[in-house]
Amino acid sequence: MSKPIAMWSGPRNISTAMMRSWEARGDTLVVDEPLYAHYLERTGIDHPGAREVIECGEADADVVIDRLTTPPPLPHRFVYQKHMAHHLLPDMDLEWVDSLTNALLVREPREMLTSLLEVLPNADLEATGLPAQIELLERFDGGLPVIDSRDVLLQPEGMLQALCEKLGVPYTDRMLSWEIGPRATDGVWAKYWYANVERSTGFAPYKRKNAEVPRRPLPLLRQCEALYHRLAQHALKPIAED
Repeated sequence: MSKPIAMWSGPRNISTAMMRSWEARGDTLVVDEPLYAHYLERTGIDHPGAREVIECGEADADVVIDRLTTPPPLPHRFVYQKHMAHHLLPDMDLEWVDSLTNALLVREPREMLTSLLEVLPNADLEATGLPAQIELLERFDGGLPVIDSRDVLLQPEGMLQALCEKLGVPYTDRMLSWEIGPRATDGVWAKYWYANVERSTGFAPYKRKNAEVPRRPLPLLRQCEALYHRLAQHALKPIAED
């Protein structure tokens, strides 16, 4: 039976690069933001290509959840589900998540917000995914693996080894690189969001983003920082190279 791995990220992170990494293993089926259509239809939020996402995706959450909790046919040993944590709407029953092997992907709030606000100037705290990530962490009594994107970019091999060990999945160095270009497994929104990843062949070196959050959203930054620090306390450390 395959093992469903759910990675719950916030926006403007390395979530798509992580999806590439898992797909490069060769034994893993990847699923790209399966709850996105449901999220857009329910919230009415104006994202790039929103109507196309809804029309091409599955907006019925029950149908999506059934798919996510049903093992796919062989030969896949693992299923990697790339999720945005804020796609878990507040009224959603999370019991189904208990059947998955879950992890959280976080990013330093200042760097995340300066990117997010360029696309969604009116983004609120829920749109950062941080409240949903906290809810997931608490649901599992702090036992979920948390990985920080900065750590992955600084030490991709050590962090991927640590993550795989925590998830009970054998590590392979095939996760460190991938072929350039788009994928059939990418969502229809790839043309709006995935240009950098499509040009990549591996994790880019970490480069600190020096942009400042505008004055008006500073209270939002403080809220994000408080939640991020709660999550960062559980962040995995890279396995040291021999």
